[in-house]
Amino acid sequence: MNYRMLAYFFGQILRIGGLLMCIPLIVALIYGESQTYLSFIIPIAVQLLGGCLLVRLLPKNSNIYAQEGFVCVALTWILLSAVGALPFFISGCMPNYMDAFFETVSGFTTTGATVLADIEAMPKGILFWRSLTHWIGGMGILVFAMMFLPKTQTKKTSMMHVMRAEVPGPSVGKIVPKVGDTARILYAMYIVLTVAEVLLLLLGGMNLYEAFIHAFGTAGTGGFSCFNSSIAEQSPFLQYVIILFMLLFSVNFNLYYLVFLKKWKEALKSEELKVFLILVAVVVAVITLNIRSQYDTIEHAFRAAAFQTSSIISTTGFVSENFDLWPAMSRILMVVLMFVGACAGSTGGGMKVSRIMILIKDAVRDLGQLAHPRRVKSIRLEGKAVDEQTVNNASTYLQFYVILLVLAVILVAAFDGMDMVSTFTSVVTCLNNVGPGIGEVVGAVGNYSTLSIGSKAVLSFCMLAGRLEVFPMLIIFFPSTWKRA
Repeated sequence: MNYRMLAYFFGQILRIGGLLMCIPLIVALIYGESQTYLSFIIPIAVQLLGGCLLVRLLPKNSNIYAQEGFVCVALTWILLSAVGALPFFISGCMPNYMDAFFETVSGFTTTGATVLADIEAMPKGILFWRSLTHWIGGMGILVFAMMFLPKTQTKKTSMMHVMRAEVPGPSVGKIVPKVGDTARILYAMYIVLTVAEVLLLLLGGMNLYEAFIHAFGTAGTGGFSCFNSSIAEQSPFLQYVIILFMLLFSVNFNLYYLVFLKKWKEALKSEELKVFLILVAVVVAVITLNIRSQYDTIEHAFRAAAFQTSSIISTTGFVSENFDLWPAMSRILMVVLMFVGACAGSTGGGMKVSRIMILIKDAVRDLGQLAHPRRVKSIRLEGKAVDEQTVNNASTYLQFYVILLVLAVILVAAFDGMDMVSTFTSVVTCLNNVGPGIGEVVGAVGNYSTLSIGSKAVLSFCMLAGRLEVFPMLIIFFPSTWKRA
């Protein structure tokens, strides 16, 4: 383990984190919220001072290998969540630090689970920071940092190991040869889509502050709103705009780059994209028919089904309807979509459509080999053969995913005496970075404020494990990880 390189890297991340926290401080200054100034100034100072001290530990060997990549990603997300919780805690908005940590982890991991009951009573600067964590975490904290780490690149550090550990999907590749350039391209597309949504939300009647809050929540597929009712009281136009962008941010960003290069045909041939869109269309149609009797018009039923389907499969978590009141079949479909999630290489969570496709194709192949033991058949995705290491990784991911899911459900059940549906879906929604669950406590109109400290700690770990695709959060518990090379 290259400890000095890790310390240097954490120093760079802390300095970037301190600068990012200046943005909500400016918002607080604009709105004259003097009671929150210190809530930002103290953590900003801590991060900048700590970062400047750590970057002085520049190592002779600046290489980062797979082991350091996983550790770097896991500890960076924990570190920034711990520091990012300070504004909530210092301001007194969340007197319990565990609540502040839970909210920050939920923000950075783009889960959207909240402990707040009265969101509109919160200072605007605090709410802006809360939503900004979505936007930062959506594309990835370290992908963002890669744009500003030229020193590590000039020393030929293998930043691809960091990117593989953070970017969601069965496999990760570079858009262009240099990782730093790849990060800049990804964020350029991310910013363009975010600005486009802000403009449309302004056109729909939101003010600039509200438009940024909801664009951050949509872009990061996180779902934090500045309204207690989330999107329920917004106009049909605004709901359709958010539906559109929830789906756009659920698509693999590599496809947008192909579109930018005018390779439309190649982008539209994406097998994962086709499966994703067909799944959305089918579920929307089924739920629309299932809930039709509960709404005054077919358009309202369609909009409700389209919004919640897009919100859940993209793992955004915005709420336009209390889907706890829907028929059982519609609620079951919501739970299924929580597991599926968005496309690989998007800002969405869940198991990812492409990974599920690989697992299904692998299962079908294994079944066929029982009847034809000598047959050798490769798994193909996007017209290319999937290497066996990727297939094995998908299977290993599923195994650890199920183990973590079962253990977390048991622990939450032990810590809190919630009903079975609330207990199960609270873990499912956190592990898949969705946000709202189903049931009396954590449903569409509920929150996580009544849960015990133990449950919040377990669910915080689940959110981090889900966002980082399980492996980085588990590897840090292996003793061999920490041995010096």
